[in-house]
Amino acid sequence: MAGASGFVGRRLCVALDQAGHDVVAMTRNPDRYRGVGLPVRGDVQDPATLEPAMAGCQAAYYLVHSLQDADFEREDAAGATAFGEAAARAGLGRIIYLGGLGNDADTLSAHLRSRREVEKLLGSGGVPVTVIRAAIVIGHGGISWELIRQLVEHLPVMITPKWVSTRTQPIAVDDVVAYLVGVLEPAAASGQVYEVGGPDVLQYSTMLSRVAAIENRTLVLLPVPLLTPGLSSLWLSFVTDIDIGTGRNLIDSMTNEVVVRDQSIKDLIPIQPMSYDDAVRSALRERREDQESGS
Repeated sequence: MAGASGFVGRRLCVALDQAGHDVVAMTRNPDRYRGVGLPVRGDVQDPATLEPAMAGCQAAYYLVHSLQDADFEREDAAGATAFGEAAARAGLGRIIYLGGLGNDADTLSAHLRSRREVEKLLGSGGVPVTVIRAAIVIGHGGISWELIRQLVEHLPVMITPKWVSTRTQPIAVDDVVAYLVGVLEPAAASGQVYEVGGPDVLQYSTMLSRVAAIENRTLVLLPVPLLTPGLSSLWLSFVTDIDIGTGRNLIDSMTNEVVVRDQSIKDLIPIQPMSYDDAVRSALRERREDQESGS
C-alpha cells in the first residue's frame, strides 16, 4: 500500500489485516513505521524503489497525493506513472485508487483535475485500476475535516466566501475504508470507477453550522461575495494550522459541486454509510481519545 501511514491508509491497513489479508506498507522510512503490516521501502518519486516493494503482491492501493507542494500536479503525475509501470512489471492484478468526486463537464479545480489525471496514469502500465471517488472525508486527522473543525472552534463569527453555498456529499472515513476493502476481491470491480458519499448532501455553510451545534458553539456566518480564493487561503492560514498552499488548493476545489451521481457501488457493497452528524461525532470522539491518551 502506498500511503499506508496517512489519514486513510493507516485505517485501511488495520481493516485489511482484520479481513485476513497480508498487508505490505510502502514507506520512505520503514524503520520508523509503527502501523499494521510489513513495512518496505518505497517512494513514488523514486521509481527504482517501487518494483522491489511490490514483489509478491497481488494488488496495490494508491493513497498518495502531494497537495501541500506548489508543483503538486507534476509530482502527482510523475508518481502515478512510475507506480503504474512498476505495478505492471511486478505482475500485480489490480490497483485501487481513492480519487475525488466532481462532474467532468464542469470546470474542475487543479486539485480535482490532478485526481482525474492520476486515475488514468496509474493504468499506464496496463494494470486495471479500480477507482473510488469521494468528496470530503470526515475523520480525525483528515485535512478537509480539520479545516472545518478549526474554523468552527476558532471563529464564532465568520466572514465567508461564495464557496460556502456549494453542495458536497461528505462521507465518514470508516465508510470509505469499508468501500476500499470491499472492491479488493470482486472480479466485477476490476477497472471500474465508483462514486461514494454519505446520505447527506449539504452546503459547506450547513456543514459548519452542524459542527457548531454538535459542539454547542455559537456560529454566525456572514457571506461576502468578493472574498477571493487567494484571500480565503490567507485567512485560513491565520485561523487554522492548514498551510497556505494546501488551503488554496482545497478552497479552489470547494467551488466545484461534488455529489454522487452514480449509485452502482451499492449493488456491489450494500452498506449504509453513517450520517454527517454521526461522522462528526465520531471524529470529535476520536480526537478526544487521542488527547486523553497523549498520542
